[in-house]
Amino acid sequence: MPMSSDHRVIPADAFTVPSPFESFAVRSEERLHERDARAPYGRVHVVRTRFLGAAAFSRLAAAGYARVAIDAFSDVDYATTNFAELATLAPDVADLPGEIANALHLTGVMGDTSEARAACLRSVLARVDFLASRGAGFHNDVARHWTRCLFWNLAIDAADVEFVMPHAGVRVALAPGDLIVFDQTMAHGLCRPRDARQAVAASFESGDDGRQLFLTGEILLDDERWAALGSPWLDVEAQARRAALDLMAAEFDERNGTVKRLRTLAHCMRRDTSYVDDAPPG
Repeated sequence: MPMSSDHRVIPADAFTVPSPFESFAVRSEERLHERDARAPYGRVHVVRTRFLGAAAFSRLAAAGYARVAIDAFSDVDYATTNFAELATLAPDVADLPGEIANALHLTGVMGDTSEARAACLRSVLARVDFLASRGAGFHNDVARHWTRCLFWNLAIDAADVEFVMPHAGVRVALAPGDLIVFDQTMAHGLCRPRDARQAVAASFESGDDGRQLFLTGEILLDDERWAALGSPWLDVEAQARRAALDLMAAEFDERNGTVKRLRTLAHCMRRDTSYVDDAPPG
């Protein structure tokens, strides 16, 4: 698959790990990977799309904001939608899910074959939502099946805002039309460029320019694909030997992303612990 100047690959594997840990890994709430953990995916992809015009961005933003409540800094709200509705808001785009799938395929996270492009389309059709925020303090998303996913966000309304992953050295300016693919198990947030990778409440608290809107979905990956991306699911004991900090249990300072209460994370990578409800003894 040829690379495009519209596709940027941003390294996200120069991890800054707090002592005494030496790496990151995430466990799972699913029985499939109850005694396993995987390292974070070490790249962020940004695709500059051009299939939406100014009128479509305006209609999409109006429809999305009308359904959400984001009154205070770091409020994040979702609203369900579907491609039948989105087609009425972007009538000049003949195949909106196909265009998003093409952008995802360009990243290569599902591979570079025609079958991979079909898998991207299935992911897009499986779920699409409006995602609205007013900035975003640092957090990660690890519930349910999300540890088996990468997230994609397509910026609809975003101005003077950066996507930041503080422990991976990632800082990406976003604009309408940018589609970003990332591993949401790592801490991430939305910051103003002037705030130097800090999520500052005062920078987002008021006005329309303090809010952002995206279309969002997820890419569910099987074990083979995670291995191909360099983040295989391994036994928790293997991750313990790597002194891995468990991102499932981690909490982050909303402003700067610092991992909180490190001492409580010391024994998370053990086979006799589990995040699965009603899990049998290990």
